Amino acid sequence: MALKIHNDLTHKKEEFEPLASPKVGMYVCGITPYDETHLGHARAYVTFDVIRRYLEYSGYEVKHIQNITDIDDKIIKKSRELGISTGELTDKFNESYFEVMDKLNVRRAGDYPKATENIEGMIRWIGGLVDRGFAYILEDGVYFEVDKFKDYGKLSGRKKESMEAGARVEVDVNKRNPLDFVLWKKAKEGEPAWDSPWGKGRPGWHIECSVMSIKYLGEQFDIHGGGLDLEFPHHENEIAQTEALTGKVPWVKYWVHNGFVNVNQQKMSKSLGNFFALKEIYEQYDPMVVRLFLLSTHYRSPLNFSDAQLKESQAAYQKIVKTIEDLDFLISKVAPSEEVEVKETRDELADLEEKFKLAMDDDFNTAAAVGVIFETVHFINEHIKEEKIDQDSLKADKDKLLEFCEVLGLKVGYAKVAGLKLTPEAIEDRLAEREAARKSKDFKKADRIREELLANGIIIEDTPYGAKWRKNA
Repeated sequence: MALKIHNDLTHKKEEFEPLASPKVGMYVCGITPYDETHLGHARAYVTFDVIRRYLEYSGYEVKHIQNITDIDDKIIKKSRELGISTGELTDKFNESYFEVMDKLNVRRAGDYPKATENIEGMIRWIGGLVDRGFAYILEDGVYFEVDKFKDYGKLSGRKKESMEAGARVEVDVNKRNPLDFVLWKKAKEGEPAWDSPWGKGRPGWHIECSVMSIKYLGEQFDIHGGGLDLEFPHHENEIAQTEALTGKVPWVKYWVHNGFVNVNQQKMSKSLGNFFALKEIYEQYDPMVVRLFLLSTHYRSPLNFSDAQLKESQAAYQKIVKTIEDLDFLISKVAPSEEVEVKETRDELADLEEKFKLAMDDDFNTAAAVGVIFETVHFINEHIKEEKIDQDSLKADKDKLLEFCEVLGLKVGYAKVAGLKLTPEAIEDRLAEREAARKSKDFKKADRIREELLANGIIIEDTPYGAKWRKNA
């Protein structure tokens, strides 16, 4: 099965055919850094991290660009409230963003262009739209004239006649159409501003992404992504101003949007005050538990947030970690294999790999792919119960499970030593003492060592291959 992507421009699933295979250009709308990064951000950036990972796993070379909107009304307002410069504010929350995303194992994009570093390009772009008759000048700035672009609404599927101004469309009685959007905003007193042919001011939000994406990816590229809330008006406006100036249609071949995170049936958002900062969530849950929770629903579907669902993801994640720990223990204990046993295992794993690829080829269906990971966990746990197990087959089990986890960005195997009161070496020494006590029939001492380790958060399991330990969940 070839990879298929749901393209929001055509409103259907399409076979993925990049413009210049195997190279893929992908632009993702980034953060406006004026507050802490929250779960809604995590949903978006984990989604596009997985898309990138799977494309690379499938043999593509992905150039991934993600912008930073570091000048904006909200940034100006927040910096005034805190009594600091806009630069200090955005630097603080940019740093916080990278910190929480690194913990979530979101790979860094190839570049993170900032709006403030691309003002000259935006001014040239706006000038081109004015010269071509797609934009007009008012006292407070420059506006794109929606009626001049005949395909306006093709992404969102809205008809111009029935559209109302969206959440971020600024209504001005002087505009020719309420849907006309600002390209250049003249500065008010005390606001950050740059010189332009239309007076001191700053770019509108929509123009930033057109200019920066084309600067890094060219006049046409493969994937443009972001949250569903960006489809209209932001992405609709990007298409209008870009195709109006360049004449290249389509500007972007595949448009991809992730669904909302809902809390109590309401969309999670800062304006509603019901958002959860990732730093706060990490105080209770491992970032990989959060990532597994996000992956357990298809990216286009709404994601319902609750503590109960995070607890379910925590238990599921611990199953994966424990399976890897069990494999590591047994690999160190059992003998190498006979060829026939390895072949049987590899045949079973090949079937699971095919299922995994089928899931991901179906519009990056991580929910189904996570299901295959747990099928693999079940297969491995049945495998290690067999009377005759061998080292090479177990290594193949581990490699395949880790391969699937890597594609989804799930780090496993490290949790065994995280937060331990004792070093792994000290634990192994105590296990050796316990084993010696058992052999000499000093069961009181053996029990005392077990209790001591339990008090330090370590559970002991006795197996036919010797004692093994794991962290108490």
